Amino acid sequence: MRQIPPCFIGVYFCLVLCTDLVRAESQIVKTQEAGLNSFLGPARFESQRVYKKERHPNVAIACDGTVLVTLGNSRLLVRRSTDGGKTFGESIAIAEPGFQGGGLTVDETSGDVIAFVEAGHPPSPLEIYRSRDHGITWRRQPTNIAADSLGNTPSMHMNEHGITLRRGPHAGRLLRPARFYGDGNRPEEYGSHYTTAIFSDDGGVTWKTSDPFPERGTGEATLAERSDGKIYYNTRCHWDQNPHPTRRRAAVSDDGGATWKGFKVVGVLPDGLQHRAYGCMGGLVRLPIKDRDILLFSNIDTEGNQRERVTVWVSFDGGETWPLKRLIDPGPSAYSSLNAGRPQTPSEGQIFLHYEAGPGSKLARFNLTWLLDGERTGDGDVPSWVTDL
Repeated sequence: MRQIPPCFIGVYFCLVLCTDLVRAESQIVKTQEAGLNSFLGPARFESQRVYKKERHPNVAIACDGTVLVTLGNSRLLVRRSTDGGKTFGESIAIAEPGFQGGGLTVDETSGDVIAFVEAGHPPSPLEIYRSRDHGITWRRQPTNIAADSLGNTPSMHMNEHGITLRRGPHAGRLLRPARFYGDGNRPEEYGSHYTTAIFSDDGGVTWKTSDPFPERGTGEATLAERSDGKIYYNTRCHWDQNPHPTRRRAAVSDDGGATWKGFKVVGVLPDGLQHRAYGCMGGLVRLPIKDRDILLFSNIDTEGNQRERVTVWVSFDGGETWPLKRLIDPGPSAYSSLNAGRPQTPSEGQIFLHYEAGPGSKLARFNLTWLLDGERTGDGDVPSWVTDL
């Protein structure tokens, strides 16, 4: 049989996908946000081990509410839960071999889930995979990512999950954090590293790269869309000329993630071990609550010499202040990823934290009520519209 040239396979993929995207236009998931009460009620907290080995966790919630937890530094695996995180099926290989690219991204227009896989620790060749059945099966697609304004094409490794923008002129855009490694992941190169983001306006067929984050030496970022349509961006710092204590960096975008401004050091949010200028990958999610900007951030919270004590911080004003935190696990922990359940699905009202816990990883699931019993940080106040309910 005559073989089909690879270029025609790519064209065919794009034609099929673009046809489906036209059909899906105006079909963005109808109920994206719910009321505050959906995340309240009796306090709930449960935790379970989901992987026994490997590193680099990510968690996403498919449009039907399926909870997807990925992990892998030798092969990229996913496990699925269709009952809101109570139970999980067996591991499914997205790519084998494969190195976690982080940034699992759900397209809320089509329902597709997009995974990013690198051949090894970056800088390394990148592949993109797509699932059209909420994570059951995966198919590789052509990779088309344009360079940034400096001419650099980013790597994807261990940034937080991507999002679909829901507001303003860029509604429907896919946006996920990314990073540039310079000439390599070596201490002498850390000062040339920077975080960035990639975005797609055609359902993930092609991607553009944002301007660099305002500070060099950064890597492994997170982002969330606030109710005003601005993008809140929070990143790890790999290299810091004034490292003690090590704190997170933040900025915002008012153009759908193309540029960043308003850089600041977030004094209340630790970034990994406090005696090192090396940081730690953390998680971020905005709870899908109408007209409220409740952001959650996860990282380790320790004065010791070992990565441990994964903790979640809460902001009620879109990342301006972080008045509340609660310890999730006092034991060994490191990288973490956060997400929140979708209204009118089995995942509704739940918060999911997928984190490294010794070898392998654990998934904690809880609600906002449970977090409200946490420790006050002194950075702002918990608003009465939460405490008076």
